[in-house]
Amino acid sequence: MDNLTNHVEPHVIALALDQSFNAVLLTDASTGQDGHRIVYVNEAFRRMTGYSEQELLGRNPRMLQGAGTNPDVIDRLRESLREGAYFHGSTVNYRKDGRPYTVEWNISPVRNRAGEITHFISVQQDISNLMAAQKTTQLFAHVLNATDDGVVITDSHGAIEFANQGFEKITGYGLTEVLGRNPSMLKSGKHDEAFYQSMWKTLKTGRTFRSTFINRAKNNELIHCDETITPLTNEAGEVTHYVSIFRDLTTRVLEEQKFREMVRFDGLTGALNRASGELALEKAYMQCLGSKVPMSIAMVDIDHFKQVNDSWGHSCGDAVLKALSRSLIATLRANDSVIRWGGEEFLLIFSGCDLDQALPLAERCRAGVQRLTHERVGQVTLSMGVGELRAGETLAHLIERVDQALYSAKHAGRNRVQISTAP
Repeated sequence: MDNLTNHVEPHVIALALDQSFNAVLLTDASTGQDGHRIVYVNEAFRRMTGYSEQELLGRNPRMLQGAGTNPDVIDRLRESLREGAYFHGSTVNYRKDGRPYTVEWNISPVRNRAGEITHFISVQQDISNLMAAQKTTQLFAHVLNATDDGVVITDSHGAIEFANQGFEKITGYGLTEVLGRNPSMLKSGKHDEAFYQSMWKTLKTGRTFRSTFINRAKNNELIHCDETITPLTNEAGEVTHYVSIFRDLTTRVLEEQKFREMVRFDGLTGALNRASGELALEKAYMQCLGSKVPMSIAMVDIDHFKQVNDSWGHSCGDAVLKALSRSLIATLRANDSVIRWGGEEFLLIFSGCDLDQALPLAERCRAGVQRLTHERVGQVTLSMGVGELRAGETLAHLIERVDQALYSAKHAGRNRVQISTAP
């Protein structure tokens, strides 16, 4: 203190205290009911409490306490004063007009040259706005964690600053695992570069981007998410953060995929059903016309199938149909198609094959079925008509030609492949 007073006039020190941004309170060190009387308050303290200097001097600071003041904090404060120790704490005090405010104290004992405590100086700050902001932040986090949707907030460079519990539930990654990392860590490889270019093009214009993202969770499983990404800007219009909110659609997507599979495939045989088969035929036909690749098909019918049903029952007939379909699918290539055309009839699409290429495949299918032996029925054979699409021919005419070839195979003794020779 001597060093300070040697360089600074006492009135300057008084002015510095009175003009301090923080509230300053000085009390004496006397004890008892009337002890710790206020001997000095600066302008900031008077402004914070609403009391004038005359209303404060000679009073005990407990005049500022009220119903919301924390008694445990006051007990700690009094204990520190008794021990002559430094105190730091916060509680609720009340202004002159009765309005509460949250105050943060730093109280230190003031000693004379003999080391005796003569006063206590308290530097205080109204932290009501800070506490309100913290409560708002806590409420904000509580609300975000209450939703099952995932919420991620990144800075302008894409570094994750916040992720809610919904994010952890959906992706499997906890907050500590993703802080500072980029959401690209969830990329599954299912989107091409054009997808992300479109995303960034939208975000750079300040608009919200929405799409279905296929991400990869911590357990390496794919997750389908309906996601919106919104850029946040400051007053200057500069992007400061990105907020991503996404909903897990995986269960729904898988259910839809399963439903589509059920709708697309015949429930008994696993072959394409008639509706899906017609679409596959149309696709192959248009590809043939547009790309000039050949197209061949075959019509298949199980020999004497009516006798199987009549002799052994429809459950046995169903087993034969299943076995036949499995054999055809296993024999053909992955890009070929097996369609249950109706009853015991199947239609095969030999993708990109001319007649010379289709014939060996058709023969292989016939031979594969012939090698099967059924427990009750024994050997089952099939007859087949095969044909290649001709220039200028319609799809309906090709099917009709091949169907005629099938019946020619049956009339010729069955268990054979017949090439369509009809005009």
